[in-house]
Amino acid sequence: MPEAPKDQAHQEACSVAESNKRKLEFIEDVTRNADEVQKRVLAEILSRNADVEYLKRQGLTGQVDRHTFKKTMPVVTYEDILPDINRIANGDMSPILCSRPISEFLTSSGTSGGERKMMPTIEEELGRRSLLYSLLMPVMSQFVPGLDKGKGMYFLFIKCETKTPGGLLARPVLTSYYKSSHFKNRPFDPYTNYTSPNETILCPDSYQSMYSQMLCGLCQNKEVLRVGAVFASGFIRAIRFLEKHWTLLCHDIRTGTLNSLITDPSVRDAVLRILKPDPKLADFVESECSKESWQGIITRLWPNTKYIDVIVTGTMSQYIPTLDYYSNGLPLVCTMYASSECYFGVNLNPLCKPSDVAYTLIPTMAYFEFLPVYRNNGISNSIAIPRSLNEKEQQELVDLVDVKLGQEYELVVTTYAGLYRYRVGDVLRVAGFKNNAPQFNFVCRKNVVLSVDTDKTDEVQLQNAVKNAVSHLMPFDARLTEYTSYADTTTIPGHYVLYWELIQNGTIPIPPSVFEDCCLTIEESLDTVYRQNRVFEAIGPLEIKIVEAGTFDKLMDYAISLGASINQYKTPRCVKFAPIVELLNSRVVSSFFSPKCPKWTTPGLKQWSNVID
Repeated sequence: MPEAPKDQAHQEACSVAESNKRKLEFIEDVTRNADEVQKRVLAEILSRNADVEYLKRQGLTGQVDRHTFKKTMPVVTYEDILPDINRIANGDMSPILCSRPISEFLTSSGTSGGERKMMPTIEEELGRRSLLYSLLMPVMSQFVPGLDKGKGMYFLFIKCETKTPGGLLARPVLTSYYKSSHFKNRPFDPYTNYTSPNETILCPDSYQSMYSQMLCGLCQNKEVLRVGAVFASGFIRAIRFLEKHWTLLCHDIRTGTLNSLITDPSVRDAVLRILKPDPKLADFVESECSKESWQGIITRLWPNTKYIDVIVTGTMSQYIPTLDYYSNGLPLVCTMYASSECYFGVNLNPLCKPSDVAYTLIPTMAYFEFLPVYRNNGISNSIAIPRSLNEKEQQELVDLVDVKLGQEYELVVTTYAGLYRYRVGDVLRVAGFKNNAPQFNFVCRKNVVLSVDTDKTDEVQLQNAVKNAVSHLMPFDARLTEYTSYADTTTIPGHYVLYWELIQNGTIPIPPSVFEDCCLTIEESLDTVYRQNRVFEAIGPLEIKIVEAGTFDKLMDYAISLGASINQYKTPRCVKFAPIVELLNSRVVSSFFSPKCPKWTTPGLKQWSNVID
């Protein structure tokens, strides 16, 4: 009788090992035959969608070969396909972009005209996303064995969703996935064994969701082998929540009762299945959280944690020092690369340094092309990406297996769900190859100047916002001579900082309330993603710092001392280099914060009401 559990455990271990082996063999196969797979993927997409309106409109009449496709189909941006998106959103069910029915729209963190972009998707895409998720742990287990013996503490959340006039749901891709049967009804898998019950993840109230997930994570602290969230900023927000609410959480652990603020019945039932009176654990958590320093709090409270699973590439890299502080330098693991348009690839060397993260694109996910991009000369070292492409530039796009080591490209995708030669907007650098499939460093999102969380503010948006704000200075005969900005993530949550240099000819002092109005006007002028993040406290109040006269001359002198050309120098609209931030901060004479949150409403209503009109 005592032998039965051993046999069962042995069978489960063999089953996990066999499954891992199959997944790794799949990666080997598709990367070895990357070009053949890509050719087949494009042919599949074009043949099944041969009769859709969009392809016919462009002049493609059933051909599925790459040469004809590239010669016939234009490279497009969201604005190019927006009229078709709006037709679908308003209820046109004809095959406009895709022969399969559009099942919903996935709202992107990128925006168009201040509103979230909406990406069409089809039911079968959930299977492709699930496939990519299924590759992550087999890869990870090569580097960190035994992950199937414990749990993952992941802070996962759903966000707002709405319906288009035609009745289709519009929501973020992760909300779509968490609400799908692929996630909710997933069979038991030791790698998707989380401390958070589904009910806590699917709770629409962000406070109740965070509180209950944190409580369940603490109750199971010895079982936790890995922790994470989607973005680094989200995980740090969870730790900040713990800092604010650990006394309430300890009370619940000590008494085995759940705080009355948690009112969702399904959440209460799910948490109470886990929560039992545990005075010893409550004393331990209280002892650790009441210490003056929170350095290493993750490894102190969850002592068996092996790594933190969060995105720390791109703008999220600014959170690495904070994560290192809270974790005592645990490995920071970026496992996958995905967006609302498409899921792209996985990191096959997950324990590498964050600066070395390279994603291998999985050739079955979509048909990939790459537009070469080049750096501008000058101090900003910015990336030049034209908004529209001429015929010669369109011919420069290369296929997945033809990219060059070290070259930077903008990613262009053709998907099963109806995007054709669509410019994603991500800039990638070729870092190496897995067999015949390239591996890419994520360089940046094109044109983004400021980002703290999922917000992406570009230079044009920032300039327009500042232009709106400076009107408050006119009654005082003051004008803005120069400005720059900085995403300050030393605060939790992070916030935007603008450095302003002014000239005032009038004699009446400018009251603090006027500068506060300037802060709020800037926030009101930014897009819906920024404003939503402010309302949900993922971004802190915007700050304006007034600097001494001559500060931006000093900034130019410093840039020239580093080798910038005086003829080509222009004030950077965003700064990140620590010595420059220090220079600006050393010359601040006053600072002001936005006095309240900007207005934000449910996404989508504005753009759809425009269509209805």
